[in-house]
Amino acid sequence: MTKHVAVLMGGWSAEREVSLVSGAACAKALQDAGMDVTSIDVQCDMGGLLTRLYPKPDAVFNALHGRYGEDGCVQGLLDILGIPYTHSGLMASALAMDKPMAKRLFAAAGIPVAEHVIATQDEVLSGQAMDTPYVVKPANEGSSVGVHIIRDGDNEPLFSESGWPFGKHVMVERFIEGRELSVSVMGDKALAVTEISTHRGFYDYAAKYEDGGSVHIVPADIPQNVEAEAKRLAVLARQTLGCRGVSRADFRYDGDQLYMLEINTQPGMTPTSLVPEQAAHVGMSFQELLVWMVENAECDI
Repeated sequence: MTKHVAVLMGGWSAEREVSLVSGAACAKALQDAGMDVTSIDVQCDMGGLLTRLYPKPDAVFNALHGRYGEDGCVQGLLDILGIPYTHSGLMASALAMDKPMAKRLFAAAGIPVAEHVIATQDEVLSGQAMDTPYVVKPANEGSSVGVHIIRDGDNEPLFSESGWPFGKHVMVERFIEGRELSVSVMGDKALAVTEISTHRGFYDYAAKYEDGGSVHIVPADIPQNVEAEAKRLAVLARQTLGCRGVSRADFRYDGDQLYMLEINTQPGMTPTSLVPEQAAHVGMSFQELLVWMVENAECDI
């Protein structure tokens, strides 16, 4: 019997456009694999979504990114409906999206993380949040949305009060000079380590999703012991939060120490995305990756 899969995409977060690209690519690959696919552009209308999910599909492929699709909200809805879905469950999704909470859990598990503080708008605008260089991050966004690096000698104010893009509080994190590394984990197996190089200074939203925004080197040209440690920490971080399906761990490597930046429970599935590249590196096609994710879909009931 043909499996019916609903692909959720779009949403109304800051990452809507990326989600639409990911969702379209996933829907096509699953259709090519012989599955009956319903593509759903999710709007801020739960009644409409419930209607589109009836009759119940055999599984949901969650291609949503950012708030509401990645933070446990849609996961909770699917749990209530009893529909298996790809990626992590409600609790792991909520913990991973809450960057300060995730960092506390990582540190408790012995995973190195950069020093950080939770700061107010006044503290950031006055330059008193932390000694430079540091990174200003929203506490609960993905894809590096809203991330800014403040370096030594920066004189121009980064934000005005009227242009403040965050809520009442943000996370201010010590900037780690070094190399950007990423590890995809499928089940409990780390696939590979990719080094990300970009002329933009760091792996921001444009570097992740614009053509030519970054260069991915897989496998990363790093010592074997560093590769092994990055994979070990990626799996440990995933287990610490309780993630499942496919996830991605991002690190900074200063030449001596690896620092965990975050776990992404809904990694991108666009043509420039890291997870499909790493799957291909270990001999798995994009279609095979997605079929595995659907076959391993679960819900917490």
